[in-house]
Amino acid sequence: MFSSCYYDKEEALYLGNIPCDTSNVRYSVQVVQILNQYCISCHSAAAPSGGVPLETYEQVKTYTLNGQLLRSVKHTGPSPMPQNAPKLSDCKISTLELWFNAGCPNN
Repeated sequence: MFSSCYYDKEEALYLGNIPCDTSNVRYSVQVVQILNQYCISCHSAAAPSGGVPLETYEQVKTYTLNGQLLRSVKHTGPSPMPQNAPKLSDCKISTLELWFNAGCPNN
């Protein structure tokens, strides 16, 4: 007996081909999603690694405005993040940069 996977959409099969959409970057959608996926496990308010909590908008804004968040995810600062993991994709880094360049709105 043979089995296989079937996908109706090519992008579901070839995830690498999905374009990077940074046309409408919002904190409550894209930025929070990136933080939840890559940062919160170590940077929660309960026991923030390195003393850097990233749970609330104000905390994220503070570490973004002082340059620490972007330097870390771009691996250009003293603490490359995520720790012991590959650098975030260019799309995710661009998303964070666009949010920063827009003034870190709470949207």
